[in-house]
Amino acid sequence: MRVWLPHLKRRLDDTLSLTQVRQASPPLVLAVSFLLLILLGSLLLWLPVASHRGLSYWQALFTACSAVTVTGLSVVDLGSHMTLFGQAVVMGLIQLGGLGLMTFAGLSVIALGGQLGLRGQKLVREALDQTAPGDILVMVRHVAMLAFVLEALGACALATVWVPQLGWGRGLWFSLFHSVSAFNNAGFGLLPDSLTRWAGSPVVNLVITALLIIGGLGFTVLMDLWRRRGFARLSLHSKLTLSGTVILALGAWGLIMLFEWHNADTLAALAPADRPWAAWFAAVTPRTAGFNTIDVAGLSAPSTLLTMFLMFIGGGSNSTASGIKVSTFMVVILATRTFLKGAAQPVAFRRAVAMGAVFRAYTVVVLSLLLVMLACFLLVILQPQMRPMDLLFEGFSAFGTVGLSRGITADLSMPGQAVLMVLMFAGRIGPLALAFSLARPHRGKVRYSEDQVQIG
Repeated sequence: MRVWLPHLKRRLDDTLSLTQVRQASPPLVLAVSFLLLILLGSLLLWLPVASHRGLSYWQALFTACSAVTVTGLSVVDLGSHMTLFGQAVVMGLIQLGGLGLMTFAGLSVIALGGQLGLRGQKLVREALDQTAPGDILVMVRHVAMLAFVLEALGACALATVWVPQLGWGRGLWFSLFHSVSAFNNAGFGLLPDSLTRWAGSPVVNLVITALLIIGGLGFTVLMDLWRRRGFARLSLHSKLTLSGTVILALGAWGLIMLFEWHNADTLAALAPADRPWAAWFAAVTPRTAGFNTIDVAGLSAPSTLLTMFLMFIGGGSNSTASGIKVSTFMVVILATRTFLKGAAQPVAFRRAVAMGAVFRAYTVVVLSLLLVMLACFLLVILQPQMRPMDLLFEGFSAFGTVGLSRGITADLSMPGQAVLMVLMFAGRIGPLALAFSLARPHRGKVRYSEDQVQIG
């Protein structure tokens, strides 16, 4: 033990310092690490022991990609196709994809008593989107502890419902799997109808949505709440994320109840007392977690468009969620309001938003829209027999790594599923890497004279 532990510590530190050798940027290293994890996961899921009837490699690859990107779209039913080993592999991939590989690499160094080099600290700091000085390993320890504690508490709460119904063994496994999936905003479930049979359960609705919201706030916001313990003392980023989350969740809740209350395919199929619970669940899950308690394919056109809008926004920065992020959306709204009022600078909570953040926000929105529209255009071409609205919904769900589906994922052709995999990977890695790249200003030495361009 004493012989190989120091060697393993050196290897982990060397792994985290890979950029020193290859001079690769941290976003590139993070993207490659996720890609390698997807390939490794696909090989594990391809093993005969992972499924009852065997998976093709393409099915294993799609499932691994969906799990690592914490999406939840699936071409097979996990509960009936996957063995306990296969389900455990999916849960492990969700955990690794949600918290990030660099977080777990840092945890390994901590467990072995090692120290990170400067390059390793930079990689982990980039993975956690941290720019403030401080011991990054302390942050890693806090992030992991927070995640594991919340997942354990969520599993215990869900067990009070599922153990009496499913028995000790299956009930505890259901509780743990769904708790991990919910906190990491993955949306993978072990039943083909997701959580529809518990549409009226207060415990399931409250626990799952609480895990979704907390995991989707972002570790920066959670650590800020823990340290300052008061809304007035929070950073502007935390205030914008929290206020945006509340506004979007409550606004979507009211609109879905308005649009779906008399829809026989969704809320009207439930008892009146259960409808607010189902509407609340449907309002929260588009923040990038694909659980559902009502039939998504039965949503009315306004609710479908609202869900696509929420999936595009996603959760908080540096969270287990994806999308353009709530803080990005709030900055764009503030900047637009500022322009319409003729003010000099976006202001919120008596703080001015840095203009660099405004430019980054608009860039992320524009590039994300272009990516989603291009992918949906390809889907419409590749799948002419399917309804365009279903394909658009699937594309937005894949980019936002949500996992909500109108039941067409398994029916897509391989090229169509390949488009979804690219969207899932880009949704999880693209905006993140883009934010990292844009966060480093490159000031040229040459300044050009300005000229006017007609807008609008």
